[in-house]
Amino acid sequence: MSYSHRTGSTPLLRDCIGQILDRAARTYPDAPALVSCHQNRRFTYAEFRHSTEQFARALLRLGVQKGDRVGIWATNCFEWVIAQFATAKIGAILVNINPSYRAYELKYALAQSQCRTLIMVSGFRDTDFVSIFFETCPEARTSQPGAVSSESLPFLRELILIGESAPSSFWAWKEVVKMSDHVTENDLRAREQALSFDDPINIQYTSGTTGRPKGALLTHHNLVNNGLLVGECMKLQQEDKICIPVPFYHCFGMVMGNIAAVVVGATMVVPAEHFDPLATLTAVANEKCTALYGVPTMFRAELEHPEFSKFDLSSLRTGIMAGAPCPILLMKRVVSEMNCREITIAYGQTESSPVITQTQTDDPIEMRVNTVGRALPHTEVKIVDPITGTVVPRGLSGELCTRGYAVMKGYYDNQEATQTAIDENRLLHTDDLAIMDGDGYCKIVGRAKDMIIRGGENIYPREIEEFLYACPSVSEIQVFGIPDEKFGEEIAAFVKLKADAATTPEEIRAFCKGKIASFKIPKHIKIVDEFPMTVTGKIQKFRMREMFVDELGLQKVAQIETA
Repeated sequence: MSYSHRTGSTPLLRDCIGQILDRAARTYPDAPALVSCHQNRRFTYAEFRHSTEQFARALLRLGVQKGDRVGIWATNCFEWVIAQFATAKIGAILVNINPSYRAYELKYALAQSQCRTLIMVSGFRDTDFVSIFFETCPEARTSQPGAVSSESLPFLRELILIGESAPSSFWAWKEVVKMSDHVTENDLRAREQALSFDDPINIQYTSGTTGRPKGALLTHHNLVNNGLLVGECMKLQQEDKICIPVPFYHCFGMVMGNIAAVVVGATMVVPAEHFDPLATLTAVANEKCTALYGVPTMFRAELEHPEFSKFDLSSLRTGIMAGAPCPILLMKRVVSEMNCREITIAYGQTESSPVITQTQTDDPIEMRVNTVGRALPHTEVKIVDPITGTVVPRGLSGELCTRGYAVMKGYYDNQEATQTAIDENRLLHTDDLAIMDGDGYCKIVGRAKDMIIRGGENIYPREIEEFLYACPSVSEIQVFGIPDEKFGEEIAAFVKLKADAATTPEEIRAFCKGKIASFKIPKHIKIVDEFPMTVTGKIQKFRMREMFVDELGLQKVAQIETA
C-alpha cells in the first residue's frame, strides 16, 4: 500500500533555534556565517551571533514578550536574518509578510496575527512601503515611536525601519540596536531558559479556499529539524556555501536556506534583495558557492541569461529545485550546464515546515528528475483516496497526506481551518494528488483543489475573486490557472459584467494594480456572458482552462512533463 515511514540514522534535535546558532558560533566562531552581496556585509558566526543577541536584547528593551507577534515586511537582507534568529532567542513569534503585499493584504496580515511590532524596509523598486503602511494605518503618521495607537490594528505598538533614517513614528534599525545597552546578557539568558522547543516561533501566511490567507503556526521543533533533514539530503557540511536567491518570507529561504545552513555551520549567501539572475550567477562565481536554491523559473532565467557562459560555476555541487512543478528537461540542464550534479528536488508546503519528501544526492539521476523523492526521515507519508480516505495501492494516485514532527501546530486563531487541514489522526492533508512507487518515491500528478502555483508563489483563486468583486463593473468572476512555460502556471479569469457595464480586461487589471500583489493580477481575462456549468449548476473551471489552452495554443505547454 502507499504508506512510507522513514526512521533515518539522525535523531531529531531537541533544540530551539537560538541554541543551534549558539552551537555553531561556539564550534566555528571564525567561519563565514552570512554574506549579503548587495549590502557588502559579511559576518563570521561569532559576529552573527553577537549582532543577533544585540537585536534580541533591544527587543526585550522594547517590551516584546514571549509569544508576542513581530512582523517583518522586507526583501532579503542581513537584517531579515538577524531578526529571524533574534525573535527566536526571545520566544517572540516572527510573522512573515510578503514584500509584494499592498495595503489590503498588509492590513489583513497585521490584524489577523495581532501583530505588536512591525519591522520593514522603506521600499523596493518603485514601491513606497512607508506610504503603503500609512494608508493601512493612518493614525501612525502622528504617533511617537513605540506608541502607535490604531483602532483597526489595536495590538500594533512599535514600528522599526531598516535603514539609516526613519519617519518620526518609526524607530530606525540602528536606534533599536543601541537600546541593547540597557539590557544585560543575563536578562536574555533568563528569557531563553523559559523557552521550549515545542513553542510556536513563526507564522507564515498561505492562501486558502476561504478566500483569506491562513497563518500556519510553526514551532522551533518544526523548523530546526526540517532544516536539519533537508540539509542531510544534500549532504551539507560546514564547508558548504548556500546561494539563497529565494525569498526569506517563504520557508524555502528561511528554513531550507538559513536554518539548514546554521545547523551545520555552513555559509548563507544572499545575492540580492530580490531574485535577479545576473546577481545570482555573480554570487555563485565570486563566493564559490557549493549549493544553489531556486524555483524552476529562477533556474531557467539563469540558464537563459545572455551572460551565463561567462561565469565559472564549477564550485557548485548540489542545491534544491522546489516550489513549483519541476520540468524534467530543465533538471537535466541544471545538472549538465550548471555543474549541480547532486541537485535535489523537494516537495512540501508551508504547513509541513515545509519539506515532506526530497530526493538525495546519491539517488539515481532518473529518480532525481522524475520524482519528488521519498519521505524525509521521521516522516510518514500515505496516499489516500480523496473520497473514502482509505490508503490506495502503490502505483495508483490519491491525495498525499503526512504526519510527524514537521506538521504545524495549526492555523493561527483559525480552529475551523485547522480541523479541515489536519484530521483526527494528526494527518496533514495536502490537497495534492500523488503516486508512490514500490520504493517509496513519489510523483505529484495534480492538485485535488484549484490552487495556482505561479513561479513558486502559492495563489488561491478565491482570494482574488473576493477582491475583484469590489470592482464596480464586475458581476461574477472565476479565477483559475492555465499552463505557462516560464512560470509553470499563469492566472486567468472569466468575468461576467454588470448590466450596461463596458469594462475591458485592461481596465480590470488597472483596478488591481497597486491594490493587490502584482503576481496575483490575472494576466488573461475573458469577458463572458455565462460560465460553463454542469447540468446541476456547478461551475466547471476545468472547462474554462481548456478553452484558454485552445485559444492561446498552449497544448504543448500543458503536456510538459514534470516531477
